[in-house]
Amino acid sequence: MESSGQGFKGRLLRNIFPNIKTPSFFPYTPNTSFQELLKKRMDQLVPILQEKTSWAIIGSSFGGLMASLYAFRYPENVDRLVLLAPFLDDKNLDPRDHKPIDVPVIVFHGKNDAVVNLDITRRRANELFKNLIYNEVEDDHFLHPTVSRLDWYKVVYDDFHALMALYIL
Repeated sequence: MESSGQGFKGRLLRNIFPNIKTPSFFPYTPNTSFQELLKKRMDQLVPILQEKTSWAIIGSSFGGLMASLYAFRYPENVDRLVLLAPFLDDKNLDPRDHKPIDVPVIVFHGKNDAVVNLDITRRRANELFKNLIYNEVEDDHFLHPTVSRLDWYKVVYDDFHALMALYIL
């Protein structure tokens, strides 16, 4: 919620994928409500992703919420979601309001996350995504060690079903 495309993960991923889009969205301020911030950022995200129809979207925390919401609105435009400690416990992603989607989703979530509740996120991910790999890793919310050691080419490009054997813990 408070990070940007210029943070640790954005810089790391730009070094691996020079053509990756790592936008910075409307900044968080204490005066902006959660739902207002989400709406403003989604209003920025949708036009960026309308440029093509086969996205692998990587979203971290609040960005994981945004990526998931986009995938529910436009599943035909998403090849894969990679969610890093995603915040899925939002009323806009209530499983009672959404039929599970079949977009391949791989999640990495730190067992020591003190920001986003691991149990709620795991349960919600299992309710929302039919094609899910959920990894609980020895890490915190920021996942710096985890994202630093991932083989990002495999995560983004390899056969999703082959990844199940690689990443599921």
